[in-house]
Amino acid sequence: QVQLVESGGGLVQAGGSLRLSCAASGSIFSPNTMAWYRQAPGKQRELVAAITSAGDTNYAGSAKGRVTISRDNAKNTVYLQMNSLKPEDTAVYYCNTVPPRRSSWGQGTQVTVSS
Repeated sequence: QVQLVESGGGLVQAGGSLRLSCAASGSIFSPNTMAWYRQAPGKQRELVAAITSAGDTNYAGSAKGRVTISRDNAKNTVYLQMNSLKPEDTAVYYCNTVPPRRSSWGQGTQVTVSS
């Protein structure tokens, strides 16, 4: 069973930075485009950033320009470096494939940005 375990979230002041990590079990990583998604309270889950197995990246939404996605295929881990954080970045952050596998959603990691 594939598992995705997110970590690295926390409480940070506006303007601060966080680095999120997502460790995957199984063979989910190698052939797949991986992505970070987030879900803010009362809102739908949205794509934040994606990275192909070759390292090509794509960014979406209001976090574009402030986040960097990367991956280490040898470690089955994907990262999200988040800078210049804003209160509107407050959400639970998840990783998954693109498109996401319904059965693979993990617990996510909470990011809270205070003003």
